Amino acid sequence: MGYALWLYHRFPLRQRDVQELLHQRDIVVSHETLRQWNIKFAPVLTEDLRHREPRRGSRWFLDEVHVKVGGVTHWLWRAVDEHGAVLDMLLQRCRDTEAARTFFAQLLGQYDTPEVIYTVKLWRYGAAIRELPVLHTVEHVQVTSMARCNNLIEQSHRPTRRPERQQLGFKRRRRAQAFLALHARVSNLHQHTRTTMPAQVRRNHLTAALHIWEDGVQRAA
Repeated sequence: MGYALWLYHRFPLRQRDVQELLHQRDIVVSHETLRQWNIKFAPVLTEDLRHREPRRGSRWFLDEVHVKVGGVTHWLWRAVDEHGAVLDMLLQRCRDTEAARTFFAQLLGQYDTPEVIYTVKLWRYGAAIRELPVLHTVEHVQVTSMARCNNLIEQSHRPTRRPERQQLGFKRRRRAQAFLALHARVSNLHQHTRTTMPAQVRRNHLTAALHIWEDGVQRAA
């Protein structure tokens, strides 16, 4: 189960692709079983991995991108820290002040108040920050996305697009939220396994990531 879910969330694969890869190893699992495993274990693994993550940075970069769910446009709100690690993401129908405030409240429920918040120059962010007293002392920097000042968060959306295309779009909002949340945590887990650092250091990071994943799977099971 753990290996199947790791393949599914680590690489842009469909459930039928994972089924074939497991079959090559003489493991017979249907794509429907994989779907049920995702429904049952994805939320548990997401929380377990989140609690195992190191302390995150004090600079938040926020942005949202449109995602089709069941043919309806939704907005995927995402926040990363200055190191590129995903703090959290939330799928919502709107991109107004209430949606921004909801996302800020979710972030503040998990992390300490940041020192700086970077957003694009849109009114909804400033309005939401003014409505939350805990953020009144936080520096709010508005950047121009076209000037590549917000590249950190812009690049963070790329891993979402790959599985979205591979699965030919998302069908249900709740399933999409659960999938993307675990997908983000797995991306954080392997953040340092594909860089220009020395090969041995990269292998050590990969080994540590796999150990954390396996331990989380044992706890979830």
